[in-house]
Amino acid sequence: MEKLISLVIATRNPGKTVEIKDLLQGYPVNIKNLDDFGPIPEVEEDGDTFDENAYKKASFTARVLGLPALADDSGLVVEALDGAPGVHSARFAGEGVSDERRCAKLLNAMEGKTDRRAAFECVISIAVPTGPALTYAARCKGRIADKPSGDNGFGYDPIFYFPPLNKTFAELSRKEKGRVSHRGKALAEMKSEFDKVLTWIKQNMPVFENFHCQVNGNH
Repeated sequence: MEKLISLVIATRNPGKTVEIKDLLQGYPVNIKNLDDFGPIPEVEEDGDTFDENAYKKASFTARVLGLPALADDSGLVVEALDGAPGVHSARFAGEGVSDERRCAKLLNAMEGKTDRRAAFECVISIAVPTGPALTYAARCKGRIADKPSGDNGFGYDPIFYFPPLNKTFAELSRKEKGRVSHRGKALAEMKSEFDKVLTWIKQNMPVFENFHCQVNGNH
């Protein structure tokens, strides 16, 4: 029987964990998340790119727990705002504010702008405790809507209009969004070569040797 490889998803979000468990069903992998372990320090996401932040989270988690770890970082890039909010998407309107406030601030910043082009970007990083990592990236192009629409999803979904389906992300079902979203596409790419990912993990995980200690002298 093939030995299971433990893979830690660097999140406490149960929805994200279930999504990845479902995606990798049938592979010899045991999916865990941060709630399966004791308290570990928070990672400061201060990188300049999604790639840096995803790697930082995955690498830190792998080193602390001694297990391979997966992390993702994603956000909204708006052409007319010179790429903002970008890596600051979650904190664009301040710490701990609602999704409605974030969307309202973005719509306010877009007032009077005719170029509504935008894209969601996602980077997935899979790291081992010794440092190396695999990276998967994807983006989904769309436009910033004039006003929020739809009740599904989260974040900027109500104002991200996806022309091929003539809907905002918040108007899509979870299944529809999973097929076309930046994160869905990055996960699909990872899954398409997950056999290679498992081989890579086995080759790059440190080997812990057992030593037999002998004590000389009288007992």
